[in-house]
Amino acid sequence: QVQLVESGGGLVQPGGSLRLSCVASESISSFIIMAWYRQAPGKQRELVATIPRGAAPNYGDSVKGRFTISTDNAKNTMYLQMNSVKPEDTAVYYCNMWKPGQNYWGQGTQVTVSS
Repeated sequence: QVQLVESGGGLVQPGGSLRLSCVASESISSFIIMAWYRQAPGKQRELVATIPRGAAPNYGDSVKGRFTISTDNAKNTMYLQMNSVKPEDTAVYYCNMWKPGQNYWGQGTQVTVSS
């Protein structure tokens, strides 16, 4: 069983930046797709960004050009760099890692964008 632990959430002002981290308990090199999702109060979980193994990242329309997903295999860590944040980015952010027959989620980290 792989454990995913997110960190880096918090309160940030509009226009500011934040970097989320997701550390896996084992090597992430075997995962086929890694992703960040978010869920705002009263809304469905939304796909923010994905990074398929060996392919270019993909982003949701609402974060394209502002957020960047990346990985560091040596640290078993996936990141989400959030720039130019907006109040509508407020949500709990979850990391997800998938390979055939195995799908893992982190516990979530709260991001609040407010002045």
